[in-house]
Amino acid sequence: MNNYIEKMNGLKIEIEDKLNNVLSSKELNELKVTYLSKKGPIGELSSLMKDLSIDEKKEFGKVLNEFKDGINALFDSKKEEIESLELAKKIDAEKIDVTLPSTKIPIGSSNILERVVEEFEEVFMSMGYDVVDGPEIEEDKYNFELLGLPKGHPARDAQDTFYVKGDELLMRSHTSPVQARVMTSKNGEEPVRVICPGKAYRRDDDDATHSHQFTQVEGLIVDKNIKLSDLKGTVTVICKHLFGSDTVTRFRPSYYQFTEPSVEMDISCFNCKGKGCNICKNTGWITIGGAGVVHYDVLKGCGYDPNIWSGFAFGFGAERCAMLKYGINDIRIFYNTDLRELKAFDRREG
Repeated sequence: MNNYIEKMNGLKIEIEDKLNNVLSSKELNELKVTYLSKKGPIGELSSLMKDLSIDEKKEFGKVLNEFKDGINALFDSKKEEIESLELAKKIDAEKIDVTLPSTKIPIGSSNILERVVEEFEEVFMSMGYDVVDGPEIEEDKYNFELLGLPKGHPARDAQDTFYVKGDELLMRSHTSPVQARVMTSKNGEEPVRVICPGKAYRRDDDDATHSHQFTQVEGLIVDKNIKLSDLKGTVTVICKHLFGSDTVTRFRPSYYQFTEPSVEMDISCFNCKGKGCNICKNTGWITIGGAGVVHYDVLKGCGYDPNIWSGFAFGFGAERCAMLKYGINDIRIFYNTDLRELKAFDRREG
């Protein structure tokens, strides 16, 4: 037993001498593995217990554990000393030039399309409109039937609809069903003044100018004595806000199932000021949406008495407005996550 204790004392002195010569963390780890691994001299001491009596094993085990704790404490102390020295050397060696410019970290930017929608919302809210939303998976009743498109109507084919469940549940092909929902919720007793920005879905090829998913900003007002002239005045205000105060609007006869009369909305080309260029195809005018007076049957179907109430509805393609406003020639940019493309339109960049 005494021989084992003497061996421990000898190992401790040996380890202390070698620790005094250790100068790096690497050397310290190698020394620790040499002495504290299972096959090292300290690990071998545990194997000697098999030759001892039960009482001697208890005494020797206690002494051996205390010895191991002491050796680990020596290594931990040396580790703190070396780490402090290495940190001091690193600080002395490193030099920072505080005159160098800072590294600019790229950050996210709001989507171009989102900005245009926000501009629509801001100007409409200033005119007393509410911004409302509805489900993108819609019922046929609201997407078609209440808007004057009963089952079997040929105009349904032009919508190229994504049906989800039979012919009753579908991905909305426009945001007009939100308007139908708002009107039916009023029970034909209250005026309506809303815009409905949101995504719509139609079967279409994805290319530079088309997408199966697109964003519409549709609006509706229902009240007493609403006329086509009110629509013209409203649309003119919106266009001047989006494209400049010198913008001129033009309205051409058109046809939609849910409005009568219906019109196409044009603006004077902001690029050539009406002289003719490649953007307006040398016509001086750009079409930006459709509108019209709410159809008699739509009012009646949504619970309003057409002899008392009237209204107008309009729809803008948000992507088209954004492409015109920012000179973008590929609709896919709106759904791209490349920060380099967004940076060109970032307000923070000046």
